[in-house]
Parts: sequence; structure tokens; C-alpha cells
Amino acid sequence: MRLLSIALLLALALPLAAQEKKQQPGKARVVLYREKLAQQFDTVDVVKNLFKINPLLFFRGELPIYYERALTPRLSLEVGLGVTLRNYLALSFAGDHPNADDFGAGTEIIPNLSYHMAARFYLNDDLEPQGPYVQPTWGHLVYSMDIRERQSDGSFTELRFRDERTYNDLRVLFGYQTLSYSSNWMLDFYGGVGFRNRNMVIVNERLDLTTDQYTYTIDEITDNVPAFFLGVKFGVGF
Repeated sequence: MRLLSIALLLALALPLAAQEKKQQPGKARVVLYREKLAQQFDTVDVVKNLFKINPLLFFRGELPIYYERALTPRLSLEVGLGVTLRNYLALSFAGDHPNADDFGAGTEIIPNLSYHMAARFYLNDDLEPQGPYVQPTWGHLVYSMDIRERQSDGSFTELRFRDERTYNDLRVLFGYQTLSYSSNWMLDFYGGVGFRNRNMVIVNERLDLTTDQYTYTIDEITDNVPAFFLGVKFGVGF
């Protein structure tokens, strides 16, 4: 009976030990995959830095340059620095004031710096910053111009009125970034929604037909509006 009991215990223990041995390689493979991904990410051949431009923003009066730095296979930081000039397209769905800049004589554009800061979360593990992503972004833009006083004969005086629109944005962008298979050139397609805080000093020029004189009034507006974004960036990685 003692021998029979020992035999039964051995018969039960051997399958359990074999099953445990089968499970161990699976756990080790998961750990090794993560470690291997981290090791490959730290090699010098992996693209972790990107410089980008967005030429379509020229029509919105901004010329920015973006820099993205990958921190992990899924997380990167992106910063942008640009210059604001003339806003050729003032679109209400983008959170702009509906009136475009005056293209007439007597308007002098004042360049300003624009700023962008973002954290980008990629949805897939990848050695390089590419694939679908979600990106919360903060942006600061200022559009300024001086409007000179116009006389009844069409000439201008030296008196100037400053028209200035300041926008502070909180945006959530969704996009897809891809690197070329044969080079380090990249494309970044994105779209999203935002919350725009506007502080605007708007100069209005009117001609009084009875006196043939130009009059100027200034409106100050501070409000919050939704905004929508859609665009594409081109760049190179290294």
C-alpha cells in the first residue's frame, strides 16, 4: 500500500511539473521582448530626432519649425518655434476672428514669435517614432499689425493704430506619422479639436460719406471658442 501511494503521488506530481516548465518559457519570452526592444531603441542607428515643417500654415500667417524627440518606444516630446506674419485665411471654424487682414496700403505687419509644446503618445510599440498617435498640445500665437491713419485725399499720416490678436490654444490631435523605408524622410498627417482663448484688439476703419473723412474705432474682445485642426508635416529624422 505504501508503494502504491508513492506511485500515485509521483503520477500526479510529474504532469504538474511538466506544465509549470511549459509556462516558464512563455513568461521569459515576454520579458526578453521588452528588454530587446529597449536595447534596440538605445542603439545609434534608430531614428529618435525629427525636424519638421508645415508649409500649409503659411496661409494662416505662421512659419513654424518643429522638433520631436523620442523618449521611449511609445512616448515623445515635440516643441515648435515660429514667426507669425499676415494671416491670409481667417477661418471661423479654426477659432480665428472672421475678418481676414487688410491687404490695402497703410497696413504694416509686425512679426511675432509663436510657440508650441506637446507630448505625443504612440499607440503601437516601435523602435522609431512612427504609427498612430494621440497628442495633447499647447500653442501660443500673436498676430499684430499697425494701421496708419488715412486722410480724405488717400494719403497717410504718421499716426498708427495697433491691431493685435492673441490666441492661446489647448489642442488634442490624432495623427499618423510614417518614416520612409529607404531614407529618413517622414510624413505626419494629423487632425483634431481644440479650445482657444482669444484676446483681441481690433481696429475698425470707416469712411464717413457725408464728411469724406476716415474714422477709427477699437474693439477689445476676450472670449473662448472651439477650434478644429487639420494638416500635414514634412521632415527628416536622424
